[in-house]
Amino acid sequence: MMRPTAGQDRNNGGLKELGTAQPDPESLYIPPAIGSMAHPTQPSSFALRGITLFEGLGTASLDRIAADCEWRPLQARQPVFNRCSTGSDVFFLVSGRVRITTYSAGGREVSFRDYGPGEHFGDLAAIDGQARSTDVVTLESSLLASLSRQDFLALLAREPAVALRMMEGLAGLVRRLTDRVMELSTLGVPTRLHMELLRLAREAGVSPEHTALISPVPSHSVLASKISTNREQVTRELGALTRRGLLRKEGRQALLVTDVRALQALIAQES
Repeated sequence: MMRPTAGQDRNNGGLKELGTAQPDPESLYIPPAIGSMAHPTQPSSFALRGITLFEGLGTASLDRIAADCEWRPLQARQPVFNRCSTGSDVFFLVSGRVRITTYSAGGREVSFRDYGPGEHFGDLAAIDGQARSTDVVTLESSLLASLSRQDFLALLAREPAVALRMMEGLAGLVRRLTDRVMELSTLGVPTRLHMELLRLAREAGVSPEHTALISPVPSHSVLASKISTNREQVTRELGALTRRGLLRKEGRQALLVTDVRALQALIAQES
């Protein structure tokens, strides 16, 4: 029997969590055996080797997870799920990028972070059985593998290394959220923006010359949503940093931090 379509959630009677699917990337799939017309194309466990949560698992374990997963290609700008929806699948990002975000009652966007290949999301609803706490949308064409809540909890029970990695990830999330609450409560907009730029620089990788190329650079409105301010304030502060020589545009999609140490020193002086 075939699995539900890409737009169906297995745990909520068909409530659509996902957008319209595109054809499967051929390199990530194993074609069915000749004459096997009763079975759908089966995804390959090879694609799961890049998922951080599954590092160190053997081929047999990955094969079992791949068989339990539902594989969902999505176009850019498609919702994966919405805040307060009742789905509880856990998603693994095989390729592409997604944004974790939410909206206030007045429509103001608050962005948390962007996820890239190898990361997972949706685990909170799978763990506690509650509604989704954020919105997730694809930023580019993406391939997602997902496990139902039942299969995910069974995976944690039979793979202690995965369970430990999950706990470490949740502890890291609590620490990051604590830092964010402190920043929003005690720091002004310029310092919050400087700290966000420093985070992006470190994620991009700091060179031996203490520079970092942020690419693609988030838009001013996205940066504003991450630090709880407006686009105009972000634009003014980025202009000030550019005039000081700490930032330089590199084409249309990249921003060069010319001296990460100087940016760190500026934050220390302001904090």
